[in-house]
Amino acid sequence: MSDIRALRDWVGIRREEMLADLGTYVGIETPSDDKESLAAGLSWLDGWLNERLGAATSVRHVDGGVHGDIRVYDYAGEGEPVLVLCHYDTVWPRGTLAEWPFTVDGDKVTGPGVFDMKSGLVQAVWALRALEDLGLPRPALRLVLNGDEEIGSLASRPVIEEAAAGTRATLVFEASADGAVKTARKGVGLFRIEATGVESHAGLDYAKGASAVDELARTVLALHGLTDVDAGTTVNVGVVAGGTRQNVIAGSAWGEVDVRVRTAEEAARIDAAIADIRARDPRAKVTVEGGWNRPVMERSPAIGELYERARGLAERLGVTLEECSVGGASDGNFVAALGFPVLDGFGAVGDGAHARHEHISIAGMLERTALAAAVFHSFC
Repeated sequence: MSDIRALRDWVGIRREEMLADLGTYVGIETPSDDKESLAAGLSWLDGWLNERLGAATSVRHVDGGVHGDIRVYDYAGEGEPVLVLCHYDTVWPRGTLAEWPFTVDGDKVTGPGVFDMKSGLVQAVWALRALEDLGLPRPALRLVLNGDEEIGSLASRPVIEEAAAGTRATLVFEASADGAVKTARKGVGLFRIEATGVESHAGLDYAKGASAVDELARTVLALHGLTDVDAGTTVNVGVVAGGTRQNVIAGSAWGEVDVRVRTAEEAARIDAAIADIRARDPRAKVTVEGGWNRPVMERSPAIGELYERARGLAERLGVTLEECSVGGASDGNFVAALGFPVLDGFGAVGDGAHARHEHISIAGMLERTALAAAVFHSFC
């Protein structure tokens, strides 16, 4: 691509405009559990996208129910569309901005959601603007915005999977991992243990009772024993509760479980082990409910080819683009599980997702915007 340096120069000139857009976007709070705030944020995005990219050829609106609504925008271009995934919800509750406003300090930008993942969408949009303003062709584009990613994409998953049909590649503008893009992600299972026992007086009628807490404890140990760090599998019972009083044999107890796996084979092993869980005491009962919130995103040959495409273009921009595998999951997991090539973590360069030190690098934002433009153009 002979125009790759022109992309970098064009993006550099738009630094202040990009920061202004990002500041406005971060200044609109969009917590995952606040439907009203999410609606306001999505309304702003509708207008901003129309201003920056022009009218989409089609816009699909999907009601998210109690969760944030979903938008699917299609933009004209060459060939089959490239899918872009960006969520607009954040983990930060309404009111966070009052004590932690959007702030620019040298190369560092902070604010709730700036890294995960509001900067990513700003970068994607300005990458497309670069191609338009420079007269460079761009592929047809399908952009999905969802407002429930941080809580599992319960409403948006089927919309994302449907949107992937007929696309040739997916770019997920989630934050990078120390600058590296993500070519593999673990699958995530979310389960709940329910233990039911028989209540009795702990002193007078101990033998008549069957402790749900005892059954829960044994189940927790069994589940933790499934962890295989070398295989990339972790099982964590992170929340437990049960019983009524210390002198009562517990009649009920429960726990919440997080499972991470690197391969489908490990997911099957965990499923089989969970299916075999039984109460030790025949008077008690233990059930495990739940399932896989996100499937495994394994590094397929197609994902490897997409990474190499981006890496080669980055090299021409004078940038070293690394890849990595991470334990966290994203909406990219859904698309990869369908067999489509996915390049994830293509968004912000910075650190601190879900933490008070969340921040991005402005130089990284400009660099990634130019690279995104080059990758989009490479499909033409």
